Amino acid sequence: MTVRVALIVGSLRKGSYSRAIGLELKAMAAPALELELVEIGDLPLYDPDLETDAPPPAWTRFREEVATTEAVLFVTPEYNRSIPGALKNALDVGSRPYGHSIWAKKPAAIVSVSPGALAAFGANHHLRQPLVFLGMPTMQQPEAYIGNVADLLDDDGKLTKDDTRKFLKDFMDAFAAWIDKTKA
Repeated sequence: MTVRVALIVGSLRKGSYSRAIGLELKAMAAPALELELVEIGDLPLYDPDLETDAPPPAWTRFREEVATTEAVLFVTPEYNRSIPGALKNALDVGSRPYGHSIWAKKPAAIVSVSPGALAAFGANHHLRQPLVFLGMPTMQQPEAYIGNVADLLDDDGKLTKDDTRKFLKDFMDAFAAWIDKTKA
């Protein structure tokens, strides 16, 4: 049976490395996992005053798309040793209104991506903090930090290194097992 997984990419840049890796993960996860890219770039900043009977349409779209999935895969770059603001905003939008979080009990995994050698280690671990609060059982092992990512992708955003492809395939297999073990 195929599990529907929300793929949330923390970078908004058109040619983002995070998006390229996310799309590669989507291809290698099938058929066990069906990754559905859920866009976050159009979400207005969370403001409780907008939480009315008619919240912003982008909030409603986002909440509905994630709510219909069984798990979440985050692929994120690191901005200033943390997660991008757009990703934090998506977490906030999805956690409200209070008592109606779309995140609760959804198994999660994180892949952090960087053109530098540190592989977005800070973002990976900062993202884990709100996921704990949001009640998302997050896969602890294997961890996925993809450093020097520009050297791993061709001009079309496709992986060029077989060892990286194998590592990411093993990561996705472990994530499928994690979902099976933890889903409510």
